Amino acid sequence: MLRTMVGLGLVLILVLSYAVYSATVDSEYYRYETTNQGVDYQLQLENENESSWYISTTSSPTWINITVTNAPNNAELIVTSTSSTWYHSPLLGEDGDSVFNCKEFDEISDSCDEAYEHNMLIDSQEVVLRGRASLELPIEGVGYERADNESQAELEILELISQERVTTTWIVGIYVDDELVSPEGILVNFSLTEHELVSVSEFEIDPVQETLYGVATLVGCFFLLIAVPMMVYFAGIAKARLDEENRLDDPAPSE
Repeated sequence: MLRTMVGLGLVLILVLSYAVYSATVDSEYYRYETTNQGVDYQLQLENENESSWYISTTSSPTWINITVTNAPNNAELIVTSTSSTWYHSPLLGEDGDSVFNCKEFDEISDSCDEAYEHNMLIDSQEVVLRGRASLELPIEGVGYERADNESQAELEILELISQERVTTTWIVGIYVDDELVSPEGILVNFSLTEHELVSVSEFEIDPVQETLYGVATLVGCFFLLIAVPMMVYFAGIAKARLDEENRLDDPAPSE
């Protein structure tokens, strides 16, 4: 049985090695990188007596960040996109084990609202409203695309970035009792995290490293499969031997 298990293990190692090698030399996935840089925009004041600013942008953004400083307490910050919806949640950007980004696997989180306009209450000297313009672009600047070859992958990635390109006018307003307040002393910073294609390369893995991982896994599995039964077997033999010695040391009384 031991020879059979060892032989089976060697066959599995060879099959695993070939699978790793095949995936390495003929991968269907391509890794791409984008710029993933925050770009600050200079907002324009619509009226010098009213706290309403605007800016027109044409880019492929993921994150939207609006920081307001020195606004009246309990005022309302309202941010509007004139031509496309975007996502907002109070959880965006919060510290934690993982950064919340509105997208969980292929689903959109229930706590994220999609709309042209989002608002938040100003309850401190500085507040930040964060949003997501695109849920398809890679938020860390690295993504993967499945394609037949590198040229096709590049075309599909460029098409994705083009489809996520947003041309819109953003309007930022600060209201108290539905009326715009004076902009005096209020500072507003508006920035977008934008993406442009940087590079495309075939996804590769290290066959030697993956084979070593596979061998270690198989050795560990076979060790458990062999060690536990062998321990039970030798424990049974030792107990039988001990019982035999006890029986010989204490013979049955004669009649």
